[in-house]
Amino acid sequence: MAGAAAEERRLATVVESWLGRPVLVIGDAMLDEWRFAESDRLCREAPAPVLTLRRRISAAGGAANTAVNVAALGGRAVLVAPVGADVAGDELHDCLDRAGVWDRTVAQPGRHTPVKRRMLAGNQILLREDSGDPDDALDTDGVQRLLTALECATEELRAAGGETPTLVVCDYGLGALPAPVRAWLVAARDRYATIALDAHDLADWRGLAPTVVTPSFAEATRLLARAASRTDSHLHLDHPAADPTDGPSELSVGTAPGAAGSPAVSAPAGMPGAGARGAEAPGAGVPGAAPPPAGTSLGPPTGGTGEPTPGEDRVAMTGDGLSVTGTGVTVSALAGEGVDRAVLAEARLAELRAHTGADVVAVTLDTEGAVVGGTDGASRRSHSTPVPASHAVGAGDAYLAAMTLALAAAAPLPTAAQLAQLAATITVSDTGTCVCRREDLLHALGARGDDAGHPVLVAPDELAAIVETQRGAGRAVVFTNGCFDVLHPGHVRYLEQARALGDLLVVAVNSDGSVRRLKGPDRPVNPVEDRVALLAALACVDHVVIFEEDSPAGLIEVVRPDVYVKGGDYPPEMVPEAPLVRRLGGQVRTLGYVPDRSTSAIIDRIRAHGHPATPVEPEQVDARRHAAVPVEPEQVDARGSRASTPGRPA
Repeated sequence: MAGAAAEERRLATVVESWLGRPVLVIGDAMLDEWRFAESDRLCREAPAPVLTLRRRISAAGGAANTAVNVAALGGRAVLVAPVGADVAGDELHDCLDRAGVWDRTVAQPGRHTPVKRRMLAGNQILLREDSGDPDDALDTDGVQRLLTALECATEELRAAGGETPTLVVCDYGLGALPAPVRAWLVAARDRYATIALDAHDLADWRGLAPTVVTPSFAEATRLLARAASRTDSHLHLDHPAADPTDGPSELSVGTAPGAAGSPAVSAPAGMPGAGARGAEAPGAGVPGAAPPPAGTSLGPPTGGTGEPTPGEDRVAMTGDGLSVTGTGVTVSALAGEGVDRAVLAEARLAELRAHTGADVVAVTLDTEGAVVGGTDGASRRSHSTPVPASHAVGAGDAYLAAMTLALAAAAPLPTAAQLAQLAATITVSDTGTCVCRREDLLHALGARGDDAGHPVLVAPDELAAIVETQRGAGRAVVFTNGCFDVLHPGHVRYLEQARALGDLLVVAVNSDGSVRRLKGPDRPVNPVEDRVALLAALACVDHVVIFEEDSPAGLIEVVRPDVYVKGGDYPPEMVPEAPLVRRLGGQVRTLGYVPDRSTSAIIDRIRAHGHPATPVEPEQVDARRHAAVPVEPEQVDARGSRASTPGRPA
């Protein structure tokens, strides 16, 4: 449990560290429209339900939803994208404003804002209507205004925070990123610290050298297939005369899973981390675990159009090994039991990195999570839980946003992958376009989001503002102090009890100089950096502050704690700081120690190592090591009342 709490705290620290990080998002922005209807009868004209519209919701989609997720997770998001001068464009502007995204979209008269409209009944999607023509290219003036917006947004972000901004490119083939814009981004690559790429056709972006790419399974497959096709001058397909699976079985994007035992296997619709691009279901594809067998060839590449190219969203299981055709991808049905998409994706991570020029490749696998590989050559697997397709729209945007922010904050790749999967997973609880809020992510990590935005270790001048905010929200602040030189179970139990007395625990730690004055020239054993790092890793500790003085009186006046806690088996009246705390309106509590669990006793045992052991008496030397204080078999419980117990807490 302690290890899990420390891990959650470590992850929460990463989430806190990316607060305010500047992120520029560019790409295909769209509007998601959800229409919720009821139906209790069929119409006379056809066996179709009669729908009565009850509710309508609009949300940002595509690149716009990625920007919304960046903002919701605590980043400073700016969106640059072409948007139609129409009603859908106006609604999209409203969505961005509500989410706190800096709206730097460029109006394109005569061009429609892409919209994905879903009609639902009984929480089931009955149909989806798409509008917006991907072939409606930007004119010369539109391209120039988009480039100007890019330049201005980049400088605006840099000037606002003084940091080099992060870039996220969302290319779904809807025409927002024509060749001149791609060329500008490649040429300006050094102006961005971290670059994340989410593209249907990754081959268009090889020169960008992104930090991370997040292809869906089908997108990764198409990239490998097209790369292989360029080396095969004889385009044909050899199928076996007899198929042991009784005919090709297909994996079709967006369909329900096939029945167990059936030769048909279907890829579920968009899932957490699935590469569900804004409002799309994820692609399904299989990067094979081995090169195509002899006699099998690869079909010609085709262009992306915002949805998988017709036929490219299909994967056929045949007996002739891996083959790719103009109408899909096939992989051997005899590949062996236990071989799954994750295994196949892992086998091709190095190739995907080579073809994209990316440091990190995250292949998203809808219901199966994701497979992530970096420069160290190791692969990492994350998992997700199946949910209805209507719950997972845009989960890939949440995955992309969290992955980008974590990498931009210099988090290790395993940490970034873990946070990205968690962000995608916690967004899929209901129907609608997925957005992960920072508070929800911290809550999922066991952190208290109310004081989020502040690191665990804070400076004394930061503490007053933090405490004021907490007290303004009606929370009780608990304060304690000590040297905590050699952290031991007695300390942990003592701090856990202290935290139970209120809502926020602040631990003040004596500096090295202060410890030497109190304990002698041979202390502290551990420097203050190590001592505060261990305390900050405890789940029960909210904030740690270092003080140079011998007494915490100055900090007590700053914090004005509701409860001041000291360790010891003496009455609260004997605590030197008690009059000050009470004058400030607080209470004083003393919590007993565990026999033989003091720092001094542990140090003495270490120094006596190799000498005959001597019995340890159930007594505790006080902080100044003048007198032995007997330990009574009682403790203060979590509510501050005395309770008779056989075991003693710290």
